Amino acid sequence: MSVIGEAALSAFLELLSGKLVDSVLNFVADHRQVHQQLEQWQSILPEIKAVLNRAEEKQIKEEGEGVKNWLDDLQELAYNVDDILDEFAFQQLRLKLQKPQAQASTSKVQKLIPTCCTGANFSPTSFKFNTKMISKIKEITGRLNSLNTRRSSLGLCEIMSQGATSKGKKPRLQPTSLMDGAVEYVGRANEKQEMLELLKINNSDGVCVISIVGMGGMGKTTLAQLVYNDPSIKESFDHKAWVCVSDDFDAVNITKTILKSIDADSRDENDLNLLQIKLKEKLSGKRFLLVLDDIWNERYTDWTILRAPFGAGTKIIVTTRLEKVSSNVDSVKAFYLDKLSHPDCLFIFAQHALKARNFDGHLQFKEVGENIVKKCNGSFGSKSHWKLVTHNYEFEEEEIILLWRAEGFLQPKAKSQAKGLGNQYFQDLVSSSILESEKQQKFSHRSRHAAYVSDGWYHNVKKFEAFYQMTSLRTFLPLPLMIPRHPRLFITNVVLDDLLPRLSYLRVLSLRGFEIYDLPDLFENLKHLRYLNFSSTEINCLPDSLCSLYHLETLILRNCSKLKNLPSKIRNLVSLQFLDIRGADSIERMPSGFDQLTKLQTLSNFVIGKGDGHLIRELKNLSNLRGNFRLSGLENVNGRDAREVKLNEKPGIDGLELHWSTDLENYTRKKEVEEQVLDFLCPQKKLEQLIIENYGGAKFSSWVADSSFKNLSSLKLYNCKNCKSLPSVGRLPLLKDLSIILFHEVQKIGVEFFGENELNPFASLEILSFESLPNWKEWLPTHVSSLQKLKIHTCTSLVVSISSFPSLCELRIRGCAELVDDCSSPAKEVSSLQTLTLSNISKFNIPADRIMLRFGNLGYFEIGGWKELKSLSQHGLSLVGHRFIEVSRCPQLHSLETEEAELQPDKVSRVESLWINGCERLLLPKVLYELTFLTVMKISGCPGLVSFAENNLPPNLKKLHISWCENLEYLVDEKEDNKRMSRTLCVLEDLNIYKCQSLMSLSSKGHKKICNQLQLLQIADCSKLSCLFSNTKLPTTLKSLKIDRCPELECIAQEFDETACLESILIGCSGIKSLPRGLDKLIHLQEIRLRECSNLVSIEESGLLTTNLRAFSVDGCGNFGALPKSFVEWGFHRLTCLQELIIGDRECSNVVSFPEEGIGMMLPPSLTSICLSDCSNLEFMFSEGFQDLTSLRTLVIYNCPKLTSLPEKDMLLSLGVLAIFKCPLLKEECSSDKGREWSKISHIPHVLIDYNNIIPRITD
Repeated sequence: MSVIGEAALSAFLELLSGKLVDSVLNFVADHRQVHQQLEQWQSILPEIKAVLNRAEEKQIKEEGEGVKNWLDDLQELAYNVDDILDEFAFQQLRLKLQKPQAQASTSKVQKLIPTCCTGANFSPTSFKFNTKMISKIKEITGRLNSLNTRRSSLGLCEIMSQGATSKGKKPRLQPTSLMDGAVEYVGRANEKQEMLELLKINNSDGVCVISIVGMGGMGKTTLAQLVYNDPSIKESFDHKAWVCVSDDFDAVNITKTILKSIDADSRDENDLNLLQIKLKEKLSGKRFLLVLDDIWNERYTDWTILRAPFGAGTKIIVTTRLEKVSSNVDSVKAFYLDKLSHPDCLFIFAQHALKARNFDGHLQFKEVGENIVKKCNGSFGSKSHWKLVTHNYEFEEEEIILLWRAEGFLQPKAKSQAKGLGNQYFQDLVSSSILESEKQQKFSHRSRHAAYVSDGWYHNVKKFEAFYQMTSLRTFLPLPLMIPRHPRLFITNVVLDDLLPRLSYLRVLSLRGFEIYDLPDLFENLKHLRYLNFSSTEINCLPDSLCSLYHLETLILRNCSKLKNLPSKIRNLVSLQFLDIRGADSIERMPSGFDQLTKLQTLSNFVIGKGDGHLIRELKNLSNLRGNFRLSGLENVNGRDAREVKLNEKPGIDGLELHWSTDLENYTRKKEVEEQVLDFLCPQKKLEQLIIENYGGAKFSSWVADSSFKNLSSLKLYNCKNCKSLPSVGRLPLLKDLSIILFHEVQKIGVEFFGENELNPFASLEILSFESLPNWKEWLPTHVSSLQKLKIHTCTSLVVSISSFPSLCELRIRGCAELVDDCSSPAKEVSSLQTLTLSNISKFNIPADRIMLRFGNLGYFEIGGWKELKSLSQHGLSLVGHRFIEVSRCPQLHSLETEEAELQPDKVSRVESLWINGCERLLLPKVLYELTFLTVMKISGCPGLVSFAENNLPPNLKKLHISWCENLEYLVDEKEDNKRMSRTLCVLEDLNIYKCQSLMSLSSKGHKKICNQLQLLQIADCSKLSCLFSNTKLPTTLKSLKIDRCPELECIAQEFDETACLESILIGCSGIKSLPRGLDKLIHLQEIRLRECSNLVSIEESGLLTTNLRAFSVDGCGNFGALPKSFVEWGFHRLTCLQELIIGDRECSNVVSFPEEGIGMMLPPSLTSICLSDCSNLEFMFSEGFQDLTSLRTLVIYNCPKLTSLPEKDMLLSLGVLAIFKCPLLKEECSSDKGREWSKISHIPHVLIDYNNIIPRITD
């Protein structure tokens, strides 16, 4: 009973009884023997259901194994009963859709069939069906009777349920700073003490943040409460505040709560700027402790905005489940809470359950208490015993509701309520933290649901061995976690050709994301299927047998970009409720028959092909459509056909997209026809989102701007090239987001756009975008008080006045004729503005003083594409006041600040991030060192730079990326004896230099201090680099070292420090002769990659590799050899953590076998990937060397011309991908029709030979 509890099983039995009464007994009325058996089921099932409460009660009390076994057997039998009833229902649908052959024929053969078998529903197929099922039905009757008999012997009699009925779910109360004084807290004493010490340290370097990180139930909030309420805290801080943030990271409300905690009489403001100014004033010179409990927001910019008012003396405690949040807040210390110890858990449980410190006075409860604590597994807040899905897989709400429906979990009184019921269930589970994860699943013949997460991109045959035991499986749900760099997944052909046809009871089948080109014709054996998901596969057609799935409710073909058509007999899918073809853009037309799919609720897109305009009429019967709906190919529709769609009679549609083809110049398209079509496609009044694309009419229908569409919040009008004016959408009362794109004929936007005589146009508008209106010249803007974001892109004839938008938060202007300001009125600062982008503006005609007033303090400032711009201060712009600055494509820009501005000490720049790109003449300011807030800087394409800085780097710079600066010679040019630098601790952690051909060294005098805190160092394509750390050691803090394509570099450093933190080394420099000594000292080293180091003779002098190594690669190091002999003699297999091995050497001519048989070379069993290349004499793979490689997933063989064979098949069962290049003999042997090696590789999910897919084979 671990999967279905008493309540769920009770509901399941009730559902089965209902199926018997509703339809099945009538269906089998003419089959007396079957009817009698099912009548017995009908009488026994309620008797069993009536004792489930009693059975569950006995099981909890653990009264022997008898009750548990009885419940397990009942659960299994319930599934069997449901499967058989489902087959009856399937036959009912089949007979309804297909004329019985018996009624269509009067042949003599039919007359020979006994009359007892020729009822109204008889056909030869149905006769066969009942004959096949009779033995199963009798077996189930026997098992039901047996369970009923055992019920009595186990003492299971009917009892009245004592459970109270829930009358509604109240929202969960948020924790506060207060604690229960009667409770003794245990388990986190060490963490508490360390946090108190950190909080009492008096530092004046800025805000100090401490984070507490852990999964739900680990005690993060409790630990924060313990610290917050400690008596010593009151003495150490002037003020303190507690805010429970949760998932609503609202900077305004958080700031208001903090302000109220400090000053209860503070006014209730909603302007964040005013709130933060008041808060900063209140905290000036004060020591302040703030707790932000339960943060989920991962956006770094949100955190920086919230942090703005806090300065030196502020200490912040953050609790979160997310490690990224801890990283974003720049914690000085992160406390990662693990599960509580078993004794601590026992103490807590006893305290809450018995009001005691232990079970000594309650021995009768000790055993059950220990079992409960054991199941909690160190956490009381996490309901791990409710685990439903596989570890680390995140379901979308819609997805999991569809799965529930497929499994029959949603049984509303009215069919149309299923999705709403699912939404309700989903929200209840999420709010209760019940949707969690399962790390491991045990499979048996009774298993009904199987879901697994791929441990890579290739699903090999070994992964599915356990599935062959699960003969009654209902759910086959691979959960591919899509990885951006490797978006494709591969599955062995064994699953498609052999396993799936055996799983005849499947109801849920997903092959989402797999590289599948052809689907076998297997669906006739899978008649129970409700849910099919082939999203993001490469299929170009669906087999006809899919249309025999009369129970199918969900068909997902999202992003099947090669799929051209839906099956022609789609009308037979009479149970279909959800059809998703978003992203399947190759579908040219819909087949006929959609008018038969009357249960359809979700239809993402209906495509009308050329000559098929009449098919749009079939939508008339689909009155249950809801959600988002798209109509494509509307250029093929006329007004008469459009009239019949009746969109205004489909109240469930809340998002509508009307799409014509992009070929607006096609002579067959008539403006008048398209205007008529748009008129007749008027939707229902509750519409929330509307998109109109490629419309060819000259004017819009009146309904587009009808104020009666009171729920319309988002409107996008795209590529309507023939329209000379815009509709009066200012009348739409709740419109929040408006996009106008590609209107070539529009020249003026004025009253007609805002709505003539409209007193309050765009009352709710927050986001307004104009893009690609090349002839737009005149704009008469009306003040829109609610507008927060304005974007104007590529409106090349437009003059934009910045005085028209006083309350914006974000302004982005690109590609306009001129930017002006109304100088007749005094300039005012746009205090709300946080983001400003000005790019590719032909004329900038605003006085510098007005720019400084309007845009003096921004969060993010971007400027680009100004050919005449020579300095920022020329136009009133500077480094002062902005936190994030990006400057690009300003070829005349030579200075960020004028010399006068640089000399003013009162102007302190608070810029934190500075990006500069494509400024050919730019020289960085001499006072770069004074940018004390600067932490990130990226420079690219600035050939004027000879050095990044003189004498000193900015004191708080942590990340520096420089690329394509062809004249850069040094990172720091020490022009004088710089004693200051020797005293300064540089905090630079991440240094990346790329394509700087003149770079010779990091420092002109070889000073080490600029890199003493480095963690990441990456230098590539710097052809003159000759010195790094030649006379010294690498920084001990360094974790990753990548030096590539720097041919003049001969030595990186003399030796590795024994305290070094290096985890990754990549060196690809032809001039390198040796590696630093002390390689064996790098206990943290996980990967070492050497490539094209043609002068490197050996690494043996550096010492042997650490056993923690995960990746070892030697490629193109001609003097080095394949593997050092000493490594083999030492025992290469001792690298017990090694996962990736790459051996590639053009001079590896002595290797005949791999592993090398003669020298007794053994490979580590931990290997998951092997790559061999350029082994000119390699003839065979030594099978015995592969016998322990049970984790091997990838085998790549390149340019081994003499190789003819692979290891034996048993050695390759775990393999997910085999790639063979430039191996002509082996290629021939791996041919699918005649090759001797084919049988060894046919099961591998992905076989690639000379860049051609062999498995899966690509079809046209």
